[in-house]
Amino acid sequence: MGDLVSFDHATLGYGRRVILSDLSFTIPEGDFLGMVGPNGAGKTTILRAILRTLEPLSGAVTHAPGIRFGYVPQRDQVDYNFPLTVIDVVMMGRYDRIGLGRRPGANDRQLARAALDHVGIVELADEPLTALSGGQKQRTLIARALVGQPNVLVLDEPTSGMDLVSTTQILGLVRELHERDKLTVLMVSHALNEVANYVERIALVVNGGFRIGTVDEIMNESVLSDMYRIPVDVANINGHRVVVARREGQTLPVSDV
Repeated sequence: MGDLVSFDHATLGYGRRVILSDLSFTIPEGDFLGMVGPNGAGKTTILRAILRTLEPLSGAVTHAPGIRFGYVPQRDQVDYNFPLTVIDVVMMGRYDRIGLGRRPGANDRQLARAALDHVGIVELADEPLTALSGGQKQRTLIARALVGQPNVLVLDEPTSGMDLVSTTQILGLVRELHERDKLTVLMVSHALNEVANYVERIALVVNGGFRIGTVDEIMNESVLSDMYRIPVDVANINGHRVVVARREGQTLPVSDV
């Protein structure tokens, strides 16, 4: 297995504004990486460099030949008022394979239904998108990403605004796709406590700093206190790691700090 994406002393930013500097890390084939940090910390900037929509100001970001991304956007970036059925939305993920000016064929529709079956909602294929719950809409967007047959699945805040049940189901589905299909997964989130119990590695982007390692290496009180610049505790509750920040005798989830 080789590296699919490599950052070599890359400095990222816009114009003269530097967001993050001297980034060196790789995303190997088969990785399950959670990129975590508060809003505005630079997660989106790194994501754009990974997806090849942002060139580094210096250094290099290289991609393996033949890499194909399946991108699942934040749900609030999608207009759900269009009069489309679920399978219509999934078929959009085939457009770059079909080519401009060509109509989807029977094989494309068959692949779209297979993608919906893969995420557990094939029975909703002909339902209007507007009739779906939040979790079902997210599964539709994941199916749209999968139907393009990617080797890297990228999810941007996949559980934002979801309740506990839907969050657990979506994160479980993503882990299943990684384990069952051997799919490389990059999941971007502000919720460290959610991500840490599903991924294999964590890239932490906080206060202009960047740190990457295994879950054990990152979910460490010393590392997290240094990155967040406040004292934190890491507790183990029924096999799940939970990070809390100490603030004047109170404990708060680190994502709320």
